[in-house]
Amino acid sequence: MSSAKLPLVREMEFSMEVKKATPRRHPLRPPVKKLAAAAPGPRPPQWPSYTGTSQFVGTSASGRVTVYVDPTLGQAGLQNAQDLVNDGDRVSSANDAIFGTTGGPVSVIVFALGGATDGTGGADHGGCDYTTGAAIEADAAFGNSARVSALFEAELSECSMGGDLCGVSTGEALSRWCAATTSNNALADFATAPTWAEDGMPDYVDQTDPTDQGVDSTGCGMAFISWLLSQGQSLSEIAQALVALGDSGTLAQVYANLTSDSASNAWPKFQAAVEALPNGVTSDDPFGGG
Repeated sequence: MSSAKLPLVREMEFSMEVKKATPRRHPLRPPVKKLAAAAPGPRPPQWPSYTGTSQFVGTSASGRVTVYVDPTLGQAGLQNAQDLVNDGDRVSSANDAIFGTTGGPVSVIVFALGGATDGTGGADHGGCDYTTGAAIEADAAFGNSARVSALFEAELSECSMGGDLCGVSTGEALSRWCAATTSNNALADFATAPTWAEDGMPDYVDQTDPTDQGVDSTGCGMAFISWLLSQGQSLSEIAQALVALGDSGTLAQVYANLTSDSASNAWPKFQAAVEALPNGVTSDDPFGGG
């Protein structure tokens, strides 16, 4: 049986019936708002090791601390970075007070340094001044931004040292003390003084280790500064005395300059004080000076 095409009039009637059978939708929705494009921010510097994307987060109110973050860290990393933007001026002002100088502008990138996101990846930067060392890397510390601020101060303080002080044991101990005092000891797990004591307390008071990576030499410096603080010296006085001596100076010389006692008495008096501690060396502040 052959099919016959509907007459034109009937075809139009059929089409209108279908349209009538399908009701139109009339949804009520609020207008879609266009998101403002994120400000690109200043161009990031070349970092000591980080090569990923540097997402601009913000600059502190004074303009001295500009913070970036690795965007792959997500919200937790972004929170660390935003908290550092908010805390950057406090840390910078505290650092100025310790060294008796006014520091320059710096940039900071928060990322998973060494793959860690709990602060144990540490921090890094270049030289001991605000020209070669102003690009600072700080490990993320998810849920504990005080550790990021402490890592920031550890590197910021080294920018205030000048010369090569931050590359030797005395400068390393000083930077860790700066971090401890400005962050309520947020990096207590970085302690090196107990290891120094366990290793027989080698004398790094009369000599300076030409590296910032020696656990025993850094530990000796931490314990010695703790002792000086317990004797009434301030961290600011100690810091400025170390900077004045430079990278060739010793802790014994710092002692002599601050106390007017002979440098030769520094080690034996310190050693006797350590041996008299009732509980030994269990932290970087065994004398409770800080």
